Amino acid sequence: MIEKNNPKIIRGWCLYDWANSVYSLVITSAIFPVYYQAVAKGADGSDDVSFLWWEKIPNSALYSYALSFSFLLVTPLLPLLSGVADYAGRKKIFMRMFCFIGGLACIGMFFFEKSNLGWGIACIVSASIGYSGSLVFYDAFLPEIATEDQFDRISAKGYSWGYYGGVVLLVLCLGLIQLHGVLGVAEGTMVRLSFLLVGVWWIGFAQITFAVLPEEVRKAKATLAKGYEELMNVWKSFSHNPDLKKYVLAYFFFNMGVQTVMYMAATFGAKELKLPDTKLILTILVIQLVAALGAHGFARLSGSLGNKNVLIIMIVFWVFICFGAYMVQSEYQFYALAFAVGIVMGGIQSLSRATYSKLIPQNSIDNASYFSFFDVTFNLSIVVGTFSYGFIEHVTGSMRNSTLAIATFFVIGLLVLTQVRAQSIVKKA
Repeated sequence: MIEKNNPKIIRGWCLYDWANSVYSLVITSAIFPVYYQAVAKGADGSDDVSFLWWEKIPNSALYSYALSFSFLLVTPLLPLLSGVADYAGRKKIFMRMFCFIGGLACIGMFFFEKSNLGWGIACIVSASIGYSGSLVFYDAFLPEIATEDQFDRISAKGYSWGYYGGVVLLVLCLGLIQLHGVLGVAEGTMVRLSFLLVGVWWIGFAQITFAVLPEEVRKAKATLAKGYEELMNVWKSFSHNPDLKKYVLAYFFFNMGVQTVMYMAATFGAKELKLPDTKLILTILVIQLVAALGAHGFARLSGSLGNKNVLIIMIVFWVFICFGAYMVQSEYQFYALAFAVGIVMGGIQSLSRATYSKLIPQNSIDNASYFSFFDVTFNLSIVVGTFSYGFIEHVTGSMRNSTLAIATFFVIGLLVLTQVRAQSIVKKA
């Protein structure tokens, strides 16, 4: 039996957020999107590139499609692997496997230049698969290492550590890029070196988590057939827990909006407002610091108002952010909007995970399988969100129109969430 609320185990678990969140910040949000926008150019120097069967496609739309494809690839695989992990008690093995896939893909981005767009897209897809795949098994440990009354606090702590870790490495990378001349290294090479550092950081710090995090290994032969059985058992249990089903549906829609904003914010600022790279990256840096405070703040607020009410407040806030993005015209309006995103970004991510942990059966041995549904929902929401965002821009020629679709996702999620009645999330546990 794993000891719950053990400080050492909790710190080890949170450290994986510190390890992998550098991918979220440096690769998906800050330096890589700016670098990608600069090197993914057509022969005439325009933003329209050739890729596979597309003779001409906007580079930002291609980026959206690549992300959608990565999550579509991993989505059908994760439920089966999580079932295997639950049956044999082997979550750490799969978590470690996906960690290495993601980390090595980030290291591979060092070799991405203008001449090999295909390699860059392959690394984007692989890194995304590694990141989303490892999170299934990472999240599944939360109800095993903590009691229900600690879910909100520990989930927020993990996200906060992630934001802080991302900021530390981002500042280091920015410092190296600024000093490229002093160090005698080309700026582009130093930028690509930051991607390599992400992979090393991610894999390196994750080893501490793997060393500390315990697991109840069961003497059972792990096969995909057994994984399928575990998955079906969890699926059948959903019929006896309508609130869990409604929450997963609500999460699908509002997370669609959250993740799309996070993935496409830097590209929006660069393309629609023509903001310089340095200002975009510094803005994202501030967002991370504000998000860490938001995660803690909303976790405290959920103690008095309940998870459901706090989530509703944040979703309404996100709707206004989307309409603000549609209308934003100036640099300082963009900064204000980014600050608003930071406030609710950390809160809604950490509280979403904690809320789901409260709704699944407590003391279940099928945590990985339960969280596979949560993370499959997470992945599918990103597939639909990023694809919709890229498709609307592709068809209409404007990323602003895409923000209105995101607002619609939030509204639908809000309406479904109001139908969830479980007392564990309506009031303090």
